Amino acid sequence: MLKSKISRRLIFSFLLITITSLSLLGMYLLQFFYNENLKTKTENLIINARTIEVSLEDALYNPAKQDYVNNEIHKISDATNLRITIINVNGQVIADSWEQTEELDNHLLRQEVQDALHKKYGTSIRYSDTIKENMLYAAMPVYQNDELVGIVRTASTLYPIENSYKHIRNTIFTALCITIILAVLSGFILAYRQIKPIRQMIEDAQKIADGDLDRRIYIYTNDELEVLAQTINKLTTNLEEKISEADAETRKLSLILENMDNGVMLLDTQGNITTANQRARDLFRLTPDLMKKQSINAIGSTLLSETAKEVLKTMSTKSIAFKININHTKKTFDVFFAPIINSDNTVISILSVFHDISVLQEMSTRQTEFVANASHELATPLTSICGFSETLLSGALKDPVLCEKFITIIHTESERMDRLIKDLLQLAKLDSKEYRQQIKIESVDLKEVCLAVKLKLQAQIDKKAQSLQLNLPVEPVIVQANTDWIMQLLMNLTENAIKYTPEQGQITLTCTLDQNKVFVKVKDNGLGIAPEDLPFIFERFYRADKSRIRLDSSGGSGIGLSLVRFIVELFGGQIFVESQLKVGTSFTFYLPK
Repeated sequence: MLKSKISRRLIFSFLLITITSLSLLGMYLLQFFYNENLKTKTENLIINARTIEVSLEDALYNPAKQDYVNNEIHKISDATNLRITIINVNGQVIADSWEQTEELDNHLLRQEVQDALHKKYGTSIRYSDTIKENMLYAAMPVYQNDELVGIVRTASTLYPIENSYKHIRNTIFTALCITIILAVLSGFILAYRQIKPIRQMIEDAQKIADGDLDRRIYIYTNDELEVLAQTINKLTTNLEEKISEADAETRKLSLILENMDNGVMLLDTQGNITTANQRARDLFRLTPDLMKKQSINAIGSTLLSETAKEVLKTMSTKSIAFKININHTKKTFDVFFAPIINSDNTVISILSVFHDISVLQEMSTRQTEFVANASHELATPLTSICGFSETLLSGALKDPVLCEKFITIIHTESERMDRLIKDLLQLAKLDSKEYRQQIKIESVDLKEVCLAVKLKLQAQIDKKAQSLQLNLPVEPVIVQANTDWIMQLLMNLTENAIKYTPEQGQITLTCTLDQNKVFVKVKDNGLGIAPEDLPFIFERFYRADKSRIRLDSSGGSGIGLSLVRFIVELFGGQIFVESQLKVGTSFTFYLPK
């Protein structure tokens, strides 16, 4: 119990108040009783002195009656146990009931005598060497004919009063000791009753502080402790709600951070990586053991650390472009740096966000190449048309042979431009999300489309003495697509095979069924495609002309195969190519049923 500071304060405070109060009360009562007894004793002495004065008035200072006075005061002394002394105005003792007058010295200077000479009476207390006790003296002046003639003094031992004083004192001391013991016991009981709920509150509060936010304090004392417990419960509930909200926000931010496409890193003021999200760890192969020891320079460029130092110095944000090879692939990042500043306006860490713009960079590059290739493809026939037109206007119109030749070339180049523009318009349509949403999806019989393609291209096939063989199943081959675009798809693949297959070559168009897919293969025995060109043949305006020379003069737009892949993927399929130089090429695609 005494281990508790509150218990000690309660008990010691209670004891201090009790002891102080009782001590002061005992001292007051003790002194009060003593003074009252002394007062009563004094009054009795004065009365006795007055009585003696009155009863012996005529004989007190008559020398002839000295024996009579001595006898009378001895009788009175024996009856009252008082000491009676008769003193003249000079302080000489003329009669005393306890002592021989010859043995007594002059009493003029005694305190009670001096007081009696100037007042109604005088009193004093002195220790008596004769009886070894304190004596109380009371002196009364005696007047005859309004003239002071002497003093009658009575005295009594204070032993009864002092003995009573000691008895009362001992009684009070005993009562005080008993009261102290009772006060200690009462203090322990009261302290225990007060400390018990406080201890319970402390234990519960410590558990709450340790993280047990489900705990509540239940105290029913109908006082301020109960109000305090209810207040702590309310605070705990509010804290639990705030922590839950903070945890939810933290989980949300953590989930966003871990699943975002951008790599995020936190750097300390020395440029070391302290934290990184999953994307950053995967991109730059960061492990937890190396992160806190690894500088951002380890990613591959001092530009990052220099930028971080600049941000730390200027306390402002900055963005840079950062290029790096990751797994033999070129990557371009837009890196954003921002300082994290605490309340005293000092930078505690640096936030870096790596936004992968490789696709955008590639798209920009491809767009630039597309514009350049499209301009080139359009400029070539336009140059021919303009050149031969100027030649005709310069006088070639008069030569029928040259005129026919030039007009034929102009017509051919015009058709080439027309095909290029149509292909570009088709790609533009398919690039439009609104147009793709308007495409009508219907049941298309691939068998019928293959027969229609052969019929449309029969003239070109016959012109080169080629053969187009169809390997089609007996039953209809139905897919969910669009008839016009499927026709365009097969026309482009078949025309491409005709262009790159020599005269009397063999072209095969095969359609097979799988469980959930329809496979279509267009195979030729033409010149084939070089292995280094195969990954790029579906790119817009890419043509493997260096190794794959056209066998006709019609020319190509360079976007036919890119349009083919676009159509296949538009309807949920995929296309593959296999080729070998001087052996042939086969394009295979599938569409879901």
